[in-house]
Amino acid sequence: MKRTGIILLLLATFCVHAQKKPNIVIIISDDHAYQTISAYGSKLMNTPNIDRIAKEGVLFNKAFVTNSICGPSRAVILTGKYSHKNGFKDNENSVFDGNQNSFIKELTRSGYNTAWIGKWHLESIPQGFSYYNILQGQGWYYNSDFITEKEGKHVKMGYVTNVVEEEVEKWLDERDTTKPFCLIIGHKNTHRVWIPDFRDMGEFDDREFPLPPTFYDDYKGREAAKIQEMSIDKDMILGYDLKVWDDKEAEDRDGSVKRMTPEQRAQYDAYYDKIKRDFHSKNLSGRALAEWKFQRYMKDYLATARSLDRNIGRTLNYLDIHKLNENTLVIYISDQGFYMGEHGWFDKRFMYEESFKTAFLMRYPGVIKPGTVSETFVMNLDIGPTVLDAAGVKIPGDMQGRSLLPLFKNKFRRDAVFYHYYEKGEHNVSPHFGIRTKRYKLIRFYDKVNSWELYDLKKDKWEINNLYGNKKYSRKIAGLKHKLKNLIIEYDDQDAMKIFEMPIP
Repeated sequence: MKRTGIILLLLATFCVHAQKKPNIVIIISDDHAYQTISAYGSKLMNTPNIDRIAKEGVLFNKAFVTNSICGPSRAVILTGKYSHKNGFKDNENSVFDGNQNSFIKELTRSGYNTAWIGKWHLESIPQGFSYYNILQGQGWYYNSDFITEKEGKHVKMGYVTNVVEEEVEKWLDERDTTKPFCLIIGHKNTHRVWIPDFRDMGEFDDREFPLPPTFYDDYKGREAAKIQEMSIDKDMILGYDLKVWDDKEAEDRDGSVKRMTPEQRAQYDAYYDKIKRDFHSKNLSGRALAEWKFQRYMKDYLATARSLDRNIGRTLNYLDIHKLNENTLVIYISDQGFYMGEHGWFDKRFMYEESFKTAFLMRYPGVIKPGTVSETFVMNLDIGPTVLDAAGVKIPGDMQGRSLLPLFKNKFRRDAVFYHYYEKGEHNVSPHFGIRTKRYKLIRFYDKVNSWELYDLKKDKWEINNLYGNKKYSRKIAGLKHKLKNLIIEYDDQDAMKIFEMPIP
């Protein structure tokens, strides 16, 4: 055989071998509450496309985040490290250091074609990717600014989830098909201020949603909960959040509205002007006003979730049509949980279950049995190691997460999870860290509030009865503190250790 023929044969063999490595698609949504996903048992709406991932793979029923806030969660996913190790602790003061290692850099070095398209929210330009096309900052629901290496900042007209999906499919169409790929899709939805796609406006207007049992929580025995500023009643803004403006000029200046074309603005006004007129005719106050705000919040939030689920369906359909589904690992995760009126709240941040727990589903044909439901503790910290394991790439020793693939061979165990939230500004949530075991949760608040909280999740699923200080639980508290200290040492969280050892006055 001539030398040229041998080289071509070797190249062909290499390409075939390379494509045996799985493709990887990671879909990260923003503030998408697991309580609104039908695969998790929600009756609020149907999410058939997210549910499909569960039916064809695994639903993690005990998935948690290390730090319940948008940017830090993404940094944890990228690096496989807690916030105190990757440096991105909060959204107020942090900028992601792209010089540090990430699972993406490991994949790119090993021959993967890598891309991040959509919401990035890490205050820096992505490094280590073959391609990026990211929203500037938070992005907007209509006509967002995007940033690419070649084009710089530029506007893409249209509704943000649709535009992100269009850019995803364009990249997939144009990619180098001789290489396996890892694609991260960052969706803005369902982030505040919840403006739906026009086709989804009014989708839930005929529904009356039940108030959560803790909607009128009095926060007895929970000092940090008392001082928060994330109440639907007191802190949700009629104009900014619910589009019920008293002042037309203020509405015209609103960033989301100002970006719309005249045609888009006309459709927006046609829907929300009716709601404004109806609201002003009611002259609501007290609990009636709080409950009206809750209903409007739910309807807009769920409508933004509708377009999110629909575009996830488009991604899955693309994989099917192009015969990529059998060799592609698909992960869906929200950057954290979110409050849908529980404790009277919206937003996230607290270590209470609704924001600490996140939606997390994964499909991997031939590895994960369809319809699997896992009750094992898993974390967003585990995504990087899992992906590297699937790709046959060595997991760096400083990654603090663990590959989840052994879980499907009954070789994975985690008895407790550790959490640390840092941000001090928006919504006035006191920083805190803590531990969750199968039955109990122990939290140490500091800075704004100095206190401990203990919950028996078997008896108190809503986390309203703080048992810390109850003598009946003194031995349990001592045991949990010992476990918490061990996790602090394991993850080398020196700030937490200083606070842990500091007595409360």
